[in-house]
Amino acid sequence: MKSLSIARRRPRHTLAAQCLLAVLTGCQMIETDAGSFMPSSNPVTVDTVTRGNRLARQARQQHPRILETYGGEYSDSKLERMVAKVVGNLTFDEQNTAPAYRITILNSPNVNAFALPGGYLYVTRGLLALANDSAELAAVLAHEMAHVTANHGIERQRMEAEEQFATKVVNEVLGQDQDAQTALVRGKLRLAQFSRNQELEADRIGIRTTAGSGYDPFAAARFLQAMDSYQGFRSVSGATDASLDFLASHPNAPRRIELAQRHAREFESTGAGTRDRDSFLAGIDGMVYGDPPEEGFVRGRDFLHPRLGVAFRVPEGFVIDNSAKAVTAVGPGDIAVRFDGATVPESTSLTQYLTSGWVAGLEPETIRNITVNGRPAASGRASADGWQFDVTVIRSGGQVYRLLTAAPATSTELERVASSVGQSFRILNDAEKAALKPLRIRVVTVKPGETLGSLAAQMRGVDRKVELFRLLNALGPGGTPSVGSKAKIITDS
Repeated sequence: MKSLSIARRRPRHTLAAQCLLAVLTGCQMIETDAGSFMPSSNPVTVDTVTRGNRLARQARQQHPRILETYGGEYSDSKLERMVAKVVGNLTFDEQNTAPAYRITILNSPNVNAFALPGGYLYVTRGLLALANDSAELAAVLAHEMAHVTANHGIERQRMEAEEQFATKVVNEVLGQDQDAQTALVRGKLRLAQFSRNQELEADRIGIRTTAGSGYDPFAAARFLQAMDSYQGFRSVSGATDASLDFLASHPNAPRRIELAQRHAREFESTGAGTRDRDSFLAGIDGMVYGDPPEEGFVRGRDFLHPRLGVAFRVPEGFVIDNSAKAVTAVGPGDIAVRFDGATVPESTSLTQYLTSGWVAGLEPETIRNITVNGRPAASGRASADGWQFDVTVIRSGGQVYRLLTAAPATSTELERVASSVGQSFRILNDAEKAALKPLRIRVVTVKPGETLGSLAAQMRGVDRKVELFRLLNALGPGGTPSVGSKAKIITDS
């Protein structure tokens, strides 16, 4: 969500998940005017303006949509005081001309932070979970503040307007003239380079602000490295929607980390700066990790929703991605599963519901009544744009749960996967619902005899425990926790 991004090829598995939307004709998307800020695209970076300015008014109007996209506001007074302290230290820097900030901690496991005009500053609890000290948090927030104070949004709007006008001239006036097309490509490349330069400039300004506020100037390079490691872990675990992550909109590369280290060395003569690790860890101790309870829990291959009282399991090799809108899972062979629910009157039969128009490409001859673990259900097949779909709906009271499985038209695995997921669907009993607790970050002190392996083994509700422990505690391949140091673990207690 914010700043400028370089276009990257969309992963194949993303297409598999998105093709599920092709069969749904009733899905709703957030709509905004073309000139407004989109909370799930690029974080907006604009000049510091007064609250009466048009851009600031748009930012205020965008605030509710940002909350909707990122799971709302996360309320924790201890955590809020810690973040406010870091922001306060940054704004004490005499070179920072930004207004007072309204700080919002977003209830999202995605790793992101951004600023909007009028002093709106956002940070996700996912980013707080990944950071390891106050200096790293300060480095990220200073970077976002720098986008605002450096007028990047205004400059980018002007550059984009010029590039769009050039495209129109080439396409409508000059047609297929080869020289004109070449010039257009070069212009687009210059715009991309400009956005890279903005990121590097924000890094430089942010590091200067971080150091000027008394924090360790090398924190920016450390956290860039942490996010690079997180990206590798995230691409396998698929625990969250990657499009909402910092790295989806902020290009990262070894060169950028190297430049951040070089900028930090300019401040070595002023002292190392503080990391303030203990204060930071005290602030995040007990913070929810991963999915919020209202969106259900992912536990390995299982999805469990204590409030709805339902659960299902995906096959081996599938990765579940949970969001407020729907649950999706992507597996081998570009097969994807989508789960959501709808309120349907009990007077409407399930076969009637299947044919009510919300499924595109439905093949009526395939519709049949079935049962799933004793629950009335119905299923059918659909096809669209080179994909085949299994659509299963299961009734529980006035609620109908929908399982959509998609596979390439050439796949022979659709029936097996759809049957496996559908037959795993069940209603949780009261004891099972009561036993489900959200995962939280707990800060522990390493005791004599404890090792990386034994500490990682204390974690609950997560896979690849050793790898995740290293990632959360910024431990490299050869790093080990030392006795007396503090470490983050994930548990449901």
